[in-house]
Amino acid sequence: MKILLTGKNGQLGFELQRALAPLGEVFAVGTQDCDLADPDAISALVRTVQPELIVNAAAYTAVDRAESEVDLATAINTEAPRILGAEASRIGAWVIHYSTDYVFDGIKQGAYVETDMTNPQSVYGRTKRDGELGLQASCPQHLIFRTSWVVGAHGANFAKTMLRLAAERDSLSIVADQHGAPTSAALLADVTAQLVGRVRREGRQDFPFGLYHLVAGGETTWYDYARFIINQAAAAGKVMKVTPDDIQPITTDAYPLPAKRPANSRLDTHSLRNTFDLELPDWQSGLSHVLQQIL
Repeated sequence: MKILLTGKNGQLGFELQRALAPLGEVFAVGTQDCDLADPDAISALVRTVQPELIVNAAAYTAVDRAESEVDLATAINTEAPRILGAEASRIGAWVIHYSTDYVFDGIKQGAYVETDMTNPQSVYGRTKRDGELGLQASCPQHLIFRTSWVVGAHGANFAKTMLRLAAERDSLSIVADQHGAPTSAALLADVTAQLVGRVRREGRQDFPFGLYHLVAGGETTWYDYARFIINQAAAAGKVMKVTPDDIQPITTDAYPLPAKRPANSRLDTHSLRNTFDLELPDWQSGLSHVLQQIL
């Protein structure tokens, strides 16, 4: 199986190269290899590689900057998935794509299910939602995984930022009224590989393609997430100025940003777990594994 993987230098792309390698020939590309804001470059890439599967781990993820770089975010998050889907359909390939909790407005009381109405509150969220729709329309044989709060040993993320700030500052103020599940890039990659392996064994004819929520088990807030990170770092012997007691909870309103964040990023994974008979670990175990690699 020839697999075209985009976003090879990101948190998820890095892990996907590892997880997909045993399943076939992985042709991994980054921004230096193909400009996903260029439709012609995307089409040329697919037509040159001729993959059986396209895994699109690339995205414009600068959430706040997207508010002022609308055209670029739209090209990468909306148009690129649609074009990848169209090219896949043309050559008889299928597509795996990753989306986000930001497609929701975050006002629901419980966890979001796949059929809940989307209502993105930011340019990033809107472009990712529109990317879902474009791929769904252009390539029926797709898997779209909505996830949240991705963290990995490779690339920039909240955990690394907290460790850096805890070594530099005497205290931290972290938002405590946004809820979600930190999800390791390794988990996303491993589930992806497991389902790719299933398609390779069983074929595509009756495979339950579609959109699924894929996050680690449990939930937390950014505040408790930060405390967990600092606790783990201290237990590992890392010297820091900040202790968990030096982290102060604040409200979202006290830390205004250009892009609005969902207060509720909880995603219900029953559909994924029941359809594919999967067990998803809790967020603490995945994060602990990431921290072991970072520390």
